[in-house]
Amino acid sequence: MAKEAQLQQLQQIEDKLRKLLSRYADVQQQLSSARDEIKLLETQLNEKDQQIKNFQNQENIVKIVDTIAGNPANSTELKLKLNEYIREIDKCIAYLRD
Repeated sequence: MAKEAQLQQLQQIEDKLRKLLSRYADVQQQLSSARDEIKLLETQLNEKDQQIKNFQNQENIVKIVDTIAGNPANSTELKLKLNEYIREIDKCIAYLRD
């Protein structure tokens, strides 16, 4: 009788182990899915950040253009400043290429 009880206990342990392994596999799958979703959300966040930067740059350009169009006295000075910025940007681009 003791042997039969031990076999039954062993069977229960095996059943519990199978359930545990099954749960472990499920959790691993959920973790993998969560990591994939995090990567996707990080990519989307980076894209949105870039869009925001582009919009801010466009807003700055619009302000400069409005200033130039609004006040002819400052127009020449602003054009010179813009040309200076463009030359600096071109230098930076050339430096980065090297």
